[in-house]
Amino acid sequence: LNQFVADMRAAEVAPVPELANEQHYEVPAEFFNEVLGKHRKYSACYWEEGTQDLDQAEANALEITCQRAGIKNGMDVLELGCGWGSLSLWLATNYPDSKITSVSNSSSQRRYIEEQARQRQLDNLHVITSDMNDFAAPGTYDRVVSLEMFEHMRNYQELFRRVNGWLKPGGQFFMHIFCHRLCAYAYEDNGPNDWMSRHFFSGGIMPSADLPLRFQDDLSIRARWVWDGRHYEKTSNAWLANMDKRKAEIMPIMEQTYGKADASKWFMRWRMFFMACAELFAYEGGQEWFVGHYLFARGQDVE
Repeated sequence: LNQFVADMRAAEVAPVPELANEQHYEVPAEFFNEVLGKHRKYSACYWEEGTQDLDQAEANALEITCQRAGIKNGMDVLELGCGWGSLSLWLATNYPDSKITSVSNSSSQRRYIEEQARQRQLDNLHVITSDMNDFAAPGTYDRVVSLEMFEHMRNYQELFRRVNGWLKPGGQFFMHIFCHRLCAYAYEDNGPNDWMSRHFFSGGIMPSADLPLRFQDDLSIRARWVWDGRHYEKTSNAWLANMDKRKAEIMPIMEQTYGKADASKWFMRWRMFFMACAELFAYEGGQEWFVGHYLFARGQDVE
C-alpha cells in the first residue's frame, strides 16, 4: 500500500478522463432514465429496513449524504463529479437558499441537469463541464461533496490540496467512495480477461477503506462511516432488474450508441457489469467490499 500511495502522489489528478467519459457518461441519458431510479443516482443507494424500491433507496442515500455532510440551507455547495445530478438537484430543491455548483466531465450530463433544473424552476444550480485535471473552482464553498468520483482519480494529494483551497474558513469536504476492506488496487487492461477495466473502468482504482486517510497534508479527517456492501449489491441488482424489464426500450438506445451490429453484445456487457458489481459487494455479507464516507475539515481549521 505504501508503494501504491507513493505512485498516486506522483500521478496526474485524473489519468484518463476521456475514457471514463466514453465508457459511462456519454452513454445517452435515455439509457440511465431506463435503468436508474427517479433521482438518477448512479452510485450506491441505501436500503434501510422497509425500503420498498430503488426510488426510496436513492432518497435514503441522498438524505444521509446531506446529513453527514452537515449541509444547511443557505450554504454554498460545490459537487465534484455530479453524474446525472441526483445530489445537486436534491440540494437545489431541498435547500432553496443555497447556491449549488456542480462539476461533470460530461457535456451530456450538463445538458440533462440544466433541463431538469429548468423544468423544476430551480435557479440556484450552476453546472460546469470540466475534467478534474483542469478544473479551477469559481469561488469558495461551505461544503465540497463528491460521490464516487475519486475512484476515477489518481493523485488524491493534489486534489485534496485544491479542495482545501476551495473551502471557506470552517468549510468541510464530504467524500463517498466504494472501497475494499484492506487492499487498494488499480484496474488495468492487460488483456481480454480484464473486461471490466477495458470497457467500464479504464484508469480507475479500487481504494482501500483507509486510503483517503493517507493524504492528510492539507485536509484533516473529522468523521467516517461505512455502509456494508449489501447496499451496493441491492442497488446493482435493481439496475439489472430495470435493464431486463425495459429491454425493448433499451435496445434502440444500444443501437444508437454502439451500432446495430454491437448492440446485443453491449446490452450483455452492461448486464454483466451490474451482475459483477452485485456479486463483488455481496461477498462475505458485504464486509469485504463496501462504501466509505469521510468528512474532512480544512487543515488550517484544526487545532
